[in-house]
Amino acid sequence: MPDFIALAGTPTGLIWLVGAVFAAGLVRGFAGFGSAMIIMPVASSVLEPVQAVIFLVAAEVLGPLPNLPSALRVGALREVGLLLLGAAVALPLGLLCLANVDPRFFGWTVSVIVLVLLVLLMTGWRYAGVLTRPLVVGTGALGGFMTGFSGLPGPPVIMLYMASRLPAAVIRANFLLYLLAIDLVLMAVLWVSGLMVWPAFVLGLLVGVPNVIANWLGARLFDPQAERLFRNVAYIVIAASAILGLPLWKG
Repeated sequence: MPDFIALAGTPTGLIWLVGAVFAAGLVRGFAGFGSAMIIMPVASSVLEPVQAVIFLVAAEVLGPLPNLPSALRVGALREVGLLLLGAAVALPLGLLCLANVDPRFFGWTVSVIVLVLLVLLMTGWRYAGVLTRPLVVGTGALGGFMTGFSGLPGPPVIMLYMASRLPAAVIRANFLLYLLAIDLVLMAVLWVSGLMVWPAFVLGLLVGVPNVIANWLGARLFDPQAERLFRNVAYIVIAASAILGLPLWKG
C-alpha cells in the first residue's frame, strides 16, 4: 500500500477524508469560506496534527482555482493584502505551537474551536465597529496564528467581514482570495521549516481532485436569494464534522 494511502489508517478513514473534502468544496464554492471548518475536525481524527494541516493545505489549494478569475475581478485586493500582511507575521508562531502539541489535545482544540465559532455564526454575532487598517491587519494576524496551529484561517476574517457593508459577492471573493493565498503561504513555511510530510501532501492533492469539482458545483449554486437555506445546510455539515472529529470516538 502506498505511504500516502496508509496515512489514512483504514478504508473508512479514507472515505471520511474524501467525504469531508467534497462537502467542504461545495460549501466553499458557494459561500467562499467554511471548508477548513469541515475538513479539519475529520482530518484531525484520522491524521497526526502536522499531517492534518498539510493534508488540508494540499486538498484546498486546487479546489478554488476554477473560481479564481472571477474572484480577482470582484474582490477588494487591497483589503486582502492587509489581511495577508498580518497573517504572514503570526503564522510561523502558530506552526511552532502545532509542532509541539499532543494529538488528542489538538483534536479536542480543533473541534471545540469550530463548534464555538459555529455557535457565534448561527446566533448572528458580528463585530459592529469600524474596519480600520490596524484592525484588518490584526485580524489577519489572528487568522495566521490559527492557520499555523489548527489549520483554521477563516473564522476571525469571517466574523470581521460579516460586519462590513460590502456586497455579498465582494465579501465572498475576498474570502476566496485570502484563504487561497494563506494556503500557499502556509505551504511555503512548512517546506522551509522542514515540517513538510510529503505523503500527507500527496494524499491531499489526490483528494483535492473531487474538491475542484465540488468547488465548481458550489459556485454554480451561488444565488444570494438562496443564501439563507444553503448556509443553514453548511452549518449542519460543519457541526457534524466537528462532532465526528472529537477524540471522544477514539476511546
